[in-house]
Amino acid sequence: MEDVKLKHETHDATSLEIAEADIDDAVGKTEGLSRLDKKDMFRMGKKQQLRRNFHFFSIFGFIMVLMQTWEAQVNVIIFGLVNGGTGGLIWMYLGTFFGFTCVVVSMAEMASMAPTTGGQYHWVSEFAPASSQRFLSYLVGWLSVLGWQVGNVAIGFLVAQQIQGVVLLNHESYVPERWHLTLIVIAVETFCQVLNTTFYRQLPLLETLALLLHVAGFLIILIPLWVLGPRAEDPSAVFFTFTDGGGWGNTGLSCLIGILTPIFSLLGPDSATHMSEELRNASKSLPRAMIATMIANGVMGFVMLVTVCMVLGDIQAVLATPTGQPFVHVFYNVVQSKSGASAMASILIIMSLVGNTNNIATSSRQLWAFARDKGVPYSDWLSAVHPRLDLPVNALIFSYVMAVLLSLINIGSTIAFNILTSLGVGALLSSYIISVSCIALKRLRNEPLLPASFRLGRLGLPLNIFSALFLIFVFVLTFFPPVPSPTPELMNWSILVWGFVVIFSMGYYYLGRGRHTYTGPVAYVRKSA
Repeated sequence: MEDVKLKHETHDATSLEIAEADIDDAVGKTEGLSRLDKKDMFRMGKKQQLRRNFHFFSIFGFIMVLMQTWEAQVNVIIFGLVNGGTGGLIWMYLGTFFGFTCVVVSMAEMASMAPTTGGQYHWVSEFAPASSQRFLSYLVGWLSVLGWQVGNVAIGFLVAQQIQGVVLLNHESYVPERWHLTLIVIAVETFCQVLNTTFYRQLPLLETLALLLHVAGFLIILIPLWVLGPRAEDPSAVFFTFTDGGGWGNTGLSCLIGILTPIFSLLGPDSATHMSEELRNASKSLPRAMIATMIANGVMGFVMLVTVCMVLGDIQAVLATPTGQPFVHVFYNVVQSKSGASAMASILIIMSLVGNTNNIATSSRQLWAFARDKGVPYSDWLSAVHPRLDLPVNALIFSYVMAVLLSLINIGSTIAFNILTSLGVGALLSSYIISVSCIALKRLRNEPLLPASFRLGRLGLPLNIFSALFLIFVFVLTFFPPVPSPTPELMNWSILVWGFVVIFSMGYYYLGRGRHTYTGPVAYVRKSA
């Protein structure tokens, strides 16, 4: 194990002077590390194994592109249109944006205190009560692994659907098959894997270029929609037209069910934390990048959402489009050109490809960190770092193979595949709930917090409590089916799979090796640093 395990240090941090040479010796590779990075790694008892390629701007681009808020609003608008209509979409977006902003601010503070690739499970290990920190940290680690690993194939599936939608627009005789979709997903995952390995050193440059396309693409798509799109006869009706297309019998409840659209577009702000050991001045750059991303992406997402709602035209025709992708239908209606609509759609496809690349990078780092702390089977293999590339190649290989295997499920059953892809949302939300609740409890007990470059001060406790309550609320909503009294085919079975993973992790912890091999990151923390 590369960690420096010090369980019995009792020195007072205020009275102990630590020599720079001692820190360098304990941390290991110090190339590219600022003094602040060295101190953070030393305090957490971690060896520096990965190369710090990222700076503020590149990590800002990394989160912006992974979240893809305005792109996601265009891609997944269909669910909110059915449950809530245009009014439900807009107001649920605003509410979700406010709630997730509070969550991101809470997580940014924790990231500044402990800028580690482990993210949530590390924070829980340091902030949870001593009696429960090990198990809660272990559970959150499994939930984070589940959420990010499933996310790889979910985004790959989204890219494949986008590609098929463009093909259907240009070749109406094409008959899509499930195995076609699976092959495209495998091709997408392979392409993204190559970027994450062969071209790893160029990832910061890729993130910068992708950020430029993220902003430029926003304008390239927005301007034609504004100039050429059909005008809504009554713009105010767009904001106040609520529908119960799912048949819930209550418009308010239907709007709440449709909250999945903004949740999907605003999820994933923790991605940067799992890259923090590859970021320079992480404890300062990380919280700034997380908050800046939330604000910038949130504003762009709202502008794009309102614009699309204004130019939708016949909603029923959009929902029934033969391309299977409402955004392709909207683009074609606006520009009245298949090539023009295809060009606009290609921007979304490229952005989704880069987003999937970032998701694979995030999922592999999170898995690597958890394996480093002996949280998963075959930890020694998964936590290995390639000596020349300074890259967790084995964790990347596992993430790629897992995505390919999960994509095969689609050949046999689209329903089973959709269950797995929607599962990631609930898994990540539950990891957020536990980590934010732990720091809220620490504040309620008036226990001292770790020093940090970014602090919430007196606003910390109310923000933490509100964030936890908001997350619990949306967590419950993510497991609702799209319609009441659903058939087995329409039932949202993801709660069943989520429960299975929780039970499996508990079983592995208590009955397997987990309890004997996993002590949690707090066991390696230097109390005196």
